[in-house]
Amino acid sequence: MKVSLALVGFWLFTALIPANFDSLKLNQIQCIGSHNSYKQAIDPALFSLLKRTDSLRFKAIEYSHIGLTDQLNLGLQNLEIDVYADAKGGKYAHPLGLVLAKGQQPYDVDGVMTEPGFKVFHIQDIDFRSNCPTFKGCLAELKRWSDAHPNHYPVFITMNAKDDTIKKPGFAIPEPFTAPVYNQLDSVILAGLGRSKLITPDNVRGTMPTLEAAVLAGNWPTMQSAKGKFLFVLDETGSKRAAYIAGHPSLKNRVLFTNSEPATPEAAFVILNNSIEDQSQIQALVKKGYLVRTRADSDTKQARLNDKRAFEAACRSGAQIITTDYYARSKFFPSDYTVQFADGTYLRPNPASH
Repeated sequence: MKVSLALVGFWLFTALIPANFDSLKLNQIQCIGSHNSYKQAIDPALFSLLKRTDSLRFKAIEYSHIGLTDQLNLGLQNLEIDVYADAKGGKYAHPLGLVLAKGQQPYDVDGVMTEPGFKVFHIQDIDFRSNCPTFKGCLAELKRWSDAHPNHYPVFITMNAKDDTIKKPGFAIPEPFTAPVYNQLDSVILAGLGRSKLITPDNVRGTMPTLEAAVLAGNWPTMQSAKGKFLFVLDETGSKRAAYIAGHPSLKNRVLFTNSEPATPEAAFVILNNSIEDQSQIQALVKKGYLVRTRADSDTKQARLNDKRAFEAACRSGAQIITTDYYARSKFFPSDYTVQFADGTYLRPNPASH
């Protein structure tokens, strides 16, 4: 029987987990995951054209990822899946970028971009290639992996609800994320994974008056009880976050947690991406019981300089989730920069909790 290296890595990773790890609560661990986890590289012909127009801007998105299943098999515990609403289907089936440069690889050969439903990619018409172009397909892949590894530790899924407009001729205009669109998003997640595979705000809040009260009381599940499950987080603020919360105090009956300000009823998960500047704030929030996500690198800057200061600060901060574009070395420029914990794994007891 042929066994993949990624699967071997998953077995080795599980073997290195301490014996008492199952008894830790969700906020007492620290893990590494990927940023824009679905992203494929921009086709070289198009990227060459884009770089000539603005080299600095497009160098920032010169990275790509292996498939979601391969990342999970490596032991990554966080994925980021960004969604665009596409109620009728076809809005993003013919990206402008395809006609800007000749000699590009075929796109959407299976025709899934014409189907109604949420789509998954980075930037409309420019950075549109994805390892799982439909959200329904992403969820199906997650479920297949989870069913094949029923005792896996919980996987965090952060999500951006993408509806920013690029005000240039020919660019697709995204559909706004309103409360009804969010209702549909919740429904798609429930249909794709099933409620039994989800850790929801209701699960954590229990009988407490607010979600934040439950979090401050340490009401997160243990790693043992969270096995085989996923926890989704909406990485939005302002009006987009408000639309998701509206009518759902403390996120009652919602599927996703939200990136919410401490001292609000919905506060359970906080996103602070600058691990160096935000380090003391992250430490304080972790101590109180919140889950926090931060970043080890961004815009390819740290990788190009082989600069691990942000990752080291993230580790010290106690942030439970640290994201990177470089669990493996870059394929686009020479650099030895990679992000793992000292033992080569991506999950460990949180040093801030011990």
